[in-house]
Amino acid sequence: MTEDDPIATLVAWCDEARERGVIEPTAMTIATATRDGVPSARVVLFRGLTKDRALRFFTNYESRKGRELEENPRASAVFYWRELARQVRVEGRVSRLPSGESDDYFAQRPRLSQLSAWASPQSEGIGSMDELFARRDAREAEFAGGVVPRPPFWGGYALSPERVELWINGEARFHDRRLFERTADGWKRSRLAP
Repeated sequence: MTEDDPIATLVAWCDEARERGVIEPTAMTIATATRDGVPSARVVLFRGLTKDRALRFFTNYESRKGRELEENPRASAVFYWRELARQVRVEGRVSRLPSGESDDYFAQRPRLSQLSAWASPQSEGIGSMDELFARRDAREAEFAGGVVPRPPFWGGYALSPERVELWINGEARFHDRRLFERTADGWKRSRLAP
């Protein structure tokens, strides 16, 4: 654990989880809420840090989480690695990534994932999975083996950490909980009772 930098610890724990064979080492549960405070949580993938050390993830801007982030640009994320007996909680403000950064990430995705982004009206009702496959096939025909551009309704977000908790499982539920709160001078550290 990096004593003074919880974001460095988060990245190191993700790397360790990957090295130890955890199936989805970058899976993070992200919680959003409507303007009225109605919560919603789902799993997304952590896709590295911005140059300002915010956590990146990508999705459909018109999805439920995208709509909620437009109404209320705050979120909480949780990483849990059972195999490491560790957890990280991150809270902060969320903003859209610059379009160029979203373009670069989209260009690296597998082609079928790119086509699926075009085909899926994420979080909306559909008649059947066959309908989605037909929509994806239609997009494949439209792009005819060429480059698949990023949809204007799809891109990245940055969660800027304001509060981070590092949790390590302890014997008899005496867990080690370290809280980091961002200040103008860096991180203020404290411990929480388990």
